[in-house]
Amino acid sequence: MNIEFLEAIEELEREKRMPKDMLIEAIESALVSAYKKNYGTSQNVRVSIDRETGDINIYMRKDIVEEVEDELSQTSLEEAKEIDPEYELGDVIEYQVTPQDFGRIAAQTAKQVVVQRIREAERGMIYEDYIGRTGEVVTGVVQRISNNTVFVNMGRAEGILSANEQIPGERFRVNERIKVYVVDVKRTTKGPQVFLSRTHPGLVKGLFQLEVPELQEDLIEIKSVAREAGSRSKIAVCTYDENIDPIGSCVGPRGSRVQAVVDELGGEKIDIINYSEDPGKMISAALSPSKVEMVLINEDERSAMVVVPDYQLSLAIGKEGQNVRLAARLCGWKIDITSHTAWEEKEKAARAQAEAEKDEASENDSLEYEEVELKASDVKKMKKDELLETAEQLGLEIPEKATVAMLKDLILAEME
Repeated sequence: MNIEFLEAIEELEREKRMPKDMLIEAIESALVSAYKKNYGTSQNVRVSIDRETGDINIYMRKDIVEEVEDELSQTSLEEAKEIDPEYELGDVIEYQVTPQDFGRIAAQTAKQVVVQRIREAERGMIYEDYIGRTGEVVTGVVQRISNNTVFVNMGRAEGILSANEQIPGERFRVNERIKVYVVDVKRTTKGPQVFLSRTHPGLVKGLFQLEVPELQEDLIEIKSVAREAGSRSKIAVCTYDENIDPIGSCVGPRGSRVQAVVDELGGEKIDIINYSEDPGKMISAALSPSKVEMVLINEDERSAMVVVPDYQLSLAIGKEGQNVRLAARLCGWKIDITSHTAWEEKEKAARAQAEAEKDEASENDSLEYEEVELKASDVKKMKKDELLETAEQLGLEIPEKATVAMLKDLILAEME
């Protein structure tokens, strides 16, 4: 090995970006195992590779003790002082025991270790590279297709695009270049696996970031995205510069920017709206392209009732409820939609019910008043026995020699 060995290590350090010391330490550790295996020993040994010359030396290590119990790992102080008078109890003494034919074994072991470490290091670097790209849009080439699963060549790694992460009806060809969203990266025994998606809302956001310079420069921001892959997406955008039109920036000259995204997604429709902190304005915009007459907000339940013109009701709801469903996801609010006529009828019925309840309350007040007057007049007509019975029912304290007049006054006072 020697100089050629060190030169090879240094070249690997440059090409594979692997630390030289890490490789040499791994080889030293592997050579210890190789020595024990080939020479049938369980002794405590250490392998040292000279960083300057590449020379390999093996040392047997023994502890200096007062009484030797294990000759393979211990030596007496007297024997140690014969080698060097400076040794004391508790020190460790090393003997060089490098076999003459160990170079061949070392070379073979070093090759195996280096190859293994290079493979592990490359896998580690690929993992670290792609774990940092989670949530990004990357470009890859379709390498092969197996059971509807598409394997994408991404340069240093192979990505997996499963069937449920593909846009419905989408078809791929081998060697076709596609843009995908990195969902997750996992370590496996065969190296890192990169899981991809074409249905994730993040793909829409990432594609716009690739097409719109203002997004790259943070002049405008995509606040939220709602998507039903292959059919329709809605995105809410805002800007912190009053001189910039965020919707116009995303649409691009003659619609070129948004069209590039639509083409990449196979014709998926995209609605772009202005983001607003006001829930009413945000919900009205999210229901685009329909017009909204009124939005009633319930902050506690985080829900909204939206009133639209009669002729706009089906447009606001969308095919199979898609438009209102996407709007609700985009805003994060529960949205109920009703037509102008239905809302007026509901309001008319509510007013009528309120009037009826008001009239009923007035009638009850009148009946209660009459009932009190009737009872009072009845009390005035009662005889003493009836007055005593009524007073007992009311739980009144009756004086011993109560007169009829006293009883009437007590009962009437209680009624008031």
